[in-house]
Amino acid sequence: MARPRPRPRPRPRPQPGRPVAAPAATPIAYHRPVRAVLIRVGIDQAYGQWNAPVDPDTLEFVYVPIPDGHEMGAGLATPYSRVGDALAAFARERVVDDRACALPADLLGQNMHLDPDFRWLTYGNNANTRGSIIGQLAAGDLAVFYAGLRPCRPGGDHANPRPSSGKLLYALTGLYRVAEVVRASGVEELRRNENAHTRRRVPTAEDVIVRAAPGTSGRLRRCLPIGDFRERAYRVFPDLLATWGDLSCRDGYLQRSGVPPTFRAPDRFLAWFDAQHPELVQDNN
Repeated sequence: MARPRPRPRPRPRPQPGRPVAAPAATPIAYHRPVRAVLIRVGIDQAYGQWNAPVDPDTLEFVYVPIPDGHEMGAGLATPYSRVGDALAAFARERVVDDRACALPADLLGQNMHLDPDFRWLTYGNNANTRGSIIGQLAAGDLAVFYAGLRPCRPGGDHANPRPSSGKLLYALTGLYRVAEVVRASGVEELRRNENAHTRRRVPTAEDVIVRAAPGTSGRLRRCLPIGDFRERAYRVFPDLLATWGDLSCRDGYLQRSGVPPTFRAPDRFLAWFDAQHPELVQDNN
């Protein structure tokens, strides 16, 4: 005699004022350790000859990308005028040096290389050059962004991370939890507006686009200071470097280099990051 099949369990019916719990999500299984890379972004003296402003008291900042000299596709240009309102609002709300919030005149007629684009949670790079490690990222990995920012009210000391006059504030400005990495040349037409590398009239075949997971990725509303000037360069604070479990670069070197450094202990970095109670927003400014 055949064994009777068990009847399927009936789904609970909603009760007034009592939502039905959603089924538990299946966790993603990763087949290798999580990888985390530290990526310098934003305008600076090497690319744009300017640094975006930061309030050293509140750690609020304006995200200003580097210039982009590539020819853009029709309707895909990202002019520097787009950050004008954010810079004006930043200056209006605080007493600052006017030069700290005024874009150089030669940038006003140029396009931004809006990358990362926190609105769309994308980041692009060339998988065969400096960004080769970016092409190796996979779901669950981390892309951690930092910048050299110009304090609008210089002063302070190491205990209070406000750089002395003339010094920059090196800080984390965003974090992506990677969802997928795709080829820029294969991005569909309707999604070309999501990243600087796909806004080009002809995307480079070797470029890759990182897409991040919504809700756990974005720009930091308030940056997290990570370093200052020591040993003739900007470097990660020694105590912070120890907390993170070190970087692949020498002594926490933060100035631009050929290859972005990686975190030697991504889990330790992420534990520290989460302990800062960061607020991530899906917006550029």
